[in-house]
Amino acid sequence: MGEKSNARESIVSTAARLFFSQGYHATGLNQIIKESHTPKGSLYHYFPHGKEELAHVCIQKTNEHILQKFEETFAAHGNTADGIQQFVHDMAYETEAAGFTGFLPFSFWAAVETSCISQSLRVACQGVFADWQKIIAKHLVQDGMSEARAEETALLVVSLMEGALIISLTNQDKQPLLTAAGYLAAVTKNAGETR
Repeated sequence: MGEKSNARESIVSTAARLFFSQGYHATGLNQIIKESHTPKGSLYHYFPHGKEELAHVCIQKTNEHILQKFEETFAAHGNTADGIQQFVHDMAYETEAAGFTGFLPFSFWAAVETSCISQSLRVACQGVFADWQKIIAKHLVQDGMSEARAEETALLVVSLMEGALIISLTNQDKQPLLTAAGYLAAVTKNAGETR
């Protein structure tokens, strides 16, 4: 049982890394099999519908990981503003440590790749952004922000975070993310104020 679930995990983690770094179209099942060190039969056993099904699972796993990271970061801080700032700071330093390579921002992958691949993958990516927005908005409401404003602010947070990540990766410089972190902290700090 453990060996089987390890094979599945290895396939998913390898596929996610390849999809998010070199793109869906450039990633073949043979490369995933080779780099995950799993037999070809395992991939088809766990993902009988092939590459698109595997991409769905990768999107879901990535989403679960990010949502958990959001929750852990928010739990470690007294307010959403400090949590968001820490989250984006962590992203900046992790991106730098990875040499500004190894993954695409989720927004770029979602917009450029999945929209062209299938409606179901586009909808799955749409769900990811909705989940991120929802978790940020929930914490902003807990800080005293109105629901409507919290939803708008959460959308701004996700947009700025992902946009800054694209610029940081393109420039190979963490500064755009650090700058975004400062602005996002300011935007989310005034939770009780009305517009």
